[in-house]
Amino acid sequence: MKLAVTSREGKEAIIALLDAGEFFGEGCLAGQMLRMETATAVTDCTLYRIDRQLMTRLLHERHEISEVFVAHLLSRNIRYEADLVDQLFNSSEKRLARILLLLSHFGKESRAEPVLPRISQDDLAQMVGTTRSRVSHFMNKFRKLGFINYSDSGGLTVQSGLLSVRTARW
Repeated sequence: MKLAVTSREGKEAIIALLDAGEFFGEGCLAGQMLRMETATAVTDCTLYRIDRQLMTRLLHERHEISEVFVAHLLSRNIRYEADLVDQLFNSSEKRLARILLLLSHFGKESRAEPVLPRISQDDLAQMVGTTRSRVSHFMNKFRKLGFINYSDSGGLTVQSGLLSVRTARW
């Protein structure tokens, strides 16, 4: 799922890509009357709608559900804080490297992993906060340096060398 917000002027920004098992729309549990983001499926998926009253009851009665949900909220909050710091202090090249590493789940398995779902350079530009042409420039640079590889089918694999872009001080 892709979570995006749209400004009054019509400019869209992708604020998150969700993996299997993640929640969205949890603002209603805190009394949020209007949703702030739009959720769009980017691959085939199955969604489960949980009624607010049922979810509230489950959180009170089922400790294991409460633990999973709180862990989700905390990890989402940490991710949003990291995104904000990244946006404020890092170049668009470093932000793109971070997004690619996150999308490939780098660090979870210590190996190169395809970026799923296939994501367009326009979407990457929205996530990074730059233009598609800048993303294209950096993607070509990353490919030439061996940090990313494109498969014949158009898939993208991120290599560990991309970590050096995140830590470089240039």
